[in-house]
Amino acid sequence: MTAHLDESTVFRALFAAYPDALLLVDGEGGIALANPAAAALLGYSTAELAGMNVDALVPDAVRPRHAAYRATYQAQPRARPMGTDMSLVARRRDGSEVMVEIALSPLQQHGLPYVVAAIRGIGEYPRVREAIKRARYAECVAQVGRFAVDARDPQQLMRRATAAAVEALEVEQAVLYLLEPDGQRFRVAAGTGLPTGEPEGTLVPNRPDTPPGYVLAQGAPVTVADYLGETRFQVPPSFRAAGLVSALGVPLSDRGRVVGAISVRSRQARRFGEDEARFLESLAHLLATSVQRAQSDEALRHAQRLESVGQLTGGIAHDFNNLLTVIQGNLQVLESLPALAGDADAEPLVTAAARATRRGAELTGKLLAFSRRQLLQPARVDTGALVHSLADMLRRTLDQRIRIEVSTGAPCPPCLADPVQLESALLNVAINARDAMPDGGTLTIAARACESLPAPLAEQLAADAAAARFVEIAVADTGCGMSDAVKERAFEPFFTTKQTGRGTGLGLSTVYGFARQSNGGITLESAPGAGTTIRLFMPRWELPDEADAHEPDAAVGVPAGLRVLLVEDEPEVLRIVMTFLLGWGCDVTACASAEQALAALLESVEGNVGNVGNEGGGAFDLLVTDVVLGPGMRGTELAQHARRHRPGMPVLLMSGYASDLRGGEGGLTLASLASLTSLASAGTTEGPAPELLRKPFSREELAAAIGALMGPLTAGSRRPDAGSPG
Repeated sequence: MTAHLDESTVFRALFAAYPDALLLVDGEGGIALANPAAAALLGYSTAELAGMNVDALVPDAVRPRHAAYRATYQAQPRARPMGTDMSLVARRRDGSEVMVEIALSPLQQHGLPYVVAAIRGIGEYPRVREAIKRARYAECVAQVGRFAVDARDPQQLMRRATAAAVEALEVEQAVLYLLEPDGQRFRVAAGTGLPTGEPEGTLVPNRPDTPPGYVLAQGAPVTVADYLGETRFQVPPSFRAAGLVSALGVPLSDRGRVVGAISVRSRQARRFGEDEARFLESLAHLLATSVQRAQSDEALRHAQRLESVGQLTGGIAHDFNNLLTVIQGNLQVLESLPALAGDADAEPLVTAAARATRRGAELTGKLLAFSRRQLLQPARVDTGALVHSLADMLRRTLDQRIRIEVSTGAPCPPCLADPVQLESALLNVAINARDAMPDGGTLTIAARACESLPAPLAEQLAADAAAARFVEIAVADTGCGMSDAVKERAFEPFFTTKQTGRGTGLGLSTVYGFARQSNGGITLESAPGAGTTIRLFMPRWELPDEADAHEPDAAVGVPAGLRVLLVEDEPEVLRIVMTFLLGWGCDVTACASAEQALAALLESVEGNVGNVGNEGGGAFDLLVTDVVLGPGMRGTELAQHARRHRPGMPVLLMSGYASDLRGGEGGLTLASLASLTSLASAGTTEGPAPELLRKPFSREELAAAIGALMGPLTAGSRRPDAGSPG
């Protein structure tokens, strides 16, 4: 027989044992009673809850709306079951928030001025848990994205991203690997969590048997359920030593180009599923794009800084070349004076001054190389033969403790470059490598076909140049390497880490300028203790191979009586060149501008019309002109006019500065100077290709240039009395 039930006792027992949180609330929002489930859910004791106002359990942001809603409800109370309204949030004692559903049951109909609020925490519902997790992942990606918009330092962004991944996934570690430019190694760019022997800067081989290398080889997310059973790649012992059990890795790719990988690791087995993989993929895409953008921006800023320095140094070198031409020329005139021949004191002084001008010319040449204003003569270069020849020379000259290795693709295509300057550039790099290995090491020179430039380099070139195919020549050493601060300034002129007197700081800067001027590029990879690799990218020779053209006989002297039209706007340079020409018995007409020279040329042509049998009469035999001639017509334009009015007329252009050859619209470049030979009207005889004489030049160099032009015209002809350039 069932004992008589005490309703009051039963109701109190039900209130206390009910699994949902129950609050008995009066019309003012005061809590009269709370059950143990409410205390557990909200973080208070039942005694603390009794006497509190329900507004204290509402987040600050919605408290005003809640008070208005409560007042409206109190005026018209009605039952509201769970699940019929939107989910709400309750504030716990520690300030945290919990998602809840609330059912309201008014007791006024039973004569009691209360409402029973039944509160159920729904954060543990599987569907809600999944939704919360996905929302957390989405918010993490959004936060990193917002940070990426304003971030100027890619390192800060990468560290922020790994920290966000650790927080969002609630794991122990996240590591970001970036692929080195050579594609052979990863560098640990950033990391958050437990140390596992991979501090920032650590290099990891890009092989399928390494964790990041396997991720790149798969090209898709890779999940590790338990490192103890992993057989696809080698698990570093430090991972297990740190208690790491499971992992997830995804590749970083931007516009189809893989640039690295990001991995997260946990102490729990089978920690990662599809949601985590999708989240990490989203973060990886964002990181890849942001890092590539930051690297491109930094490369552009670096190129702009170097360009500014190049403009300054190029302008100085240009003016200095004119000064050196005057100094060097006058010294040569002094050397030939009879009064100096017997002066034992004067001769050493002149010789020392001449030696100094040659050193000055070498210095300006390096400055012009850096600023991409040197005069280049590009031609077909057998890349493989050049590399092997350079290696043979280095084996004979470098420290025997330095081992030299050569690697060339089979077949390695030829490149388009100035062969002398290319060899000089590679020699500069090799000398730097030697200095980085004072105790010996390995110097590797490699050459291979390369279909395109690395992205940061391609963005710095014109579209047609960037789209070309290239030959990559790499010089790698096993020396001390460079810090990030040194790498940042490695291509700046006059920057050197060598002791005073051991280096000018112009080695790598000239290589940089030469590569850029050749429509190629250069990259530098280095880390302290990991050696240095410098890669030159030169345009590939795309024309069919032809037999070497016959070289003109430059040894022919300057013909006596040669009629020369000389154009130079610098009075001192004009005077010294005129002195040389007069010394060889030339008939010289000197002009300070192209306009003045053109008038003299037209006058000579008109005076020669119909003068048959006079072997040219009063017409000029040779035009010698500077390229830049003040504010008026340029020397290249004058040459064009000369060829039109005097077809086949030999032209000698003087310049110390490749930019002299870049005019405004329609200006000539060095590669197009040969077109001057065909500027005469159709059907006329073409003349020799124009010669380019670099400033500063010596008397012998001027004579050789004139001989190269006039030799084919004078050999065995009307000028057998060729004068000597001495």
